[in-house]
Amino acid sequence: MPEQELTSLERTALYKSLGNPLRRRILEYLGRRGEANSTVLARELGESSGTTSYHLRKLAEQRLIEEIPEKSGGRERWWRVLPFQHTAPDPATMAPEEYAAAEQLAILKIDVDTDLFRRAHKEYRGPDGWAQVMRAGAWMTREELLDFVREYRALLERYGHPREGAPEGARPVKLRFYAVPDTVKEWNGEPTGP
Repeated sequence: MPEQELTSLERTALYKSLGNPLRRRILEYLGRRGEANSTVLARELGESSGTTSYHLRKLAEQRLIEEIPEKSGGRERWWRVLPFQHTAPDPATMAPEEYAAAEQLAILKIDVDTDLFRRAHKEYRGPDGWAQVMRAGAWMTREELLDFVREYRALLERYGHPREGAPEGARPVKLRFYAVPDTVKEWNGEPTGP
């Protein structure tokens, strides 16, 4: 899936939206259940339908969700998530407000990812189970690492399915990938870390 080209202002709004706890819960609910309206979300998330309706409109403005026209009618509007992929730019190129919003979102993601890491370890049942945990390291050039990341994305496209097209027995699976070079003071005469 191609990434949307976003301006700095659009990225700032995106990071703020994704950092909003209620909007994250709405997106998670829609991702799991496929669709909902503001009344269903209000009941499931313990909010008012006015509040969920407002946040649904904001998520739609950012093209993270869309209305389901065939289910919507009158004042009742049903929503579903849209496919979305985004890679943040180099922080050095971000405007201060964009950087602050991205940093707040990163802090929230760290908490979520830490919980997922603990769950993966707790639910691990061996190499044939649903929960998988892997840590690895390798020597790579920068170009090899970038090729690896491109191939990782291609694997996600190859083996992942949208909710509507998932085969029987498929479950939503949360995947995380990090690549960080080891911190050594110098390699081949080039500074590489602190």
